[in-house]
Amino acid sequence: MEKTFIGKEDYLQHFGPQDYARTFYSLSPDSGSENTILTFSLKNLHKAFILDGIKGDTLIDIGSGPTIYQFLSACESFREIIATDFTDQNREEMQRWLRKEPGTFDWSPVVKLVCELEGDREKWVEKEEKVRRTIKQVLKCDVTQANPLAPLVLPPADCVLSLLCLESACKDLPTYSSAVKNAGSLVKPGGHLVLVTCLESTFFMAGQNRFFCLYLEQETVDNAVKAAGFDIVWAKLERVIYSADVCNNQGMYALVAQKQQ
Repeated sequence: MEKTFIGKEDYLQHFGPQDYARTFYSLSPDSGSENTILTFSLKNLHKAFILDGIKGDTLIDIGSGPTIYQFLSACESFREIIATDFTDQNREEMQRWLRKEPGTFDWSPVVKLVCELEGDREKWVEKEEKVRRTIKQVLKCDVTQANPLAPLVLPPADCVLSLLCLESACKDLPTYSSAVKNAGSLVKPGGHLVLVTCLESTFFMAGQNRFFCLYLEQETVDNAVKAAGFDIVWAKLERVIYSADVCNNQGMYALVAQKQQ
């Protein structure tokens, strides 16, 4: 049986940013399941940040990975975005995209899709530039620490966003509950927590490498969010699944919660 990578050191040594991006975000015709789930995430982020009007000065994204799709709606609603990730290679990949270096992953099909949701597919070049302008920092984070951004201490943010991170960063349910609380500690009272979670999965692939995913059910996510001091504003569960060879999930779950005053 192939090895499943679990720990922090495994991510530092074996996680390939472009392998991961190609697996899940290429929008290629033969990636139908992955495309469906990406669209699920994009539509729910569009609802949160554009239709529902969640906005403010600062958004912190926990576990950004090498991806920028999660910022395509948020960049319209926040003055600054702080991207974060545990691994050096993911942060470097994002910096390379921000600097427009050759050989980075091509996000333009995804950007065009979001521009279409917003009503003008042709504005995709402007959208990419707005994302680049809005991302002010790319920081190291470890969501298993009480302050995920330690040793830095940042002012509380208007919104914390996290997509498909906590379930891969946490080895068990107590660690997961603590991680939600740790991420939530970065939100100011009255601010928002936005999560997209892969449900009932035990692994995902990045290229040829297999990584652990914590098995989570909707109730587990809800309870962790409430225990962290948040009220759930809305949530959406869809029984959409990845291709069996890249992830064995049984659904996707988007949630918006507001921190109690």
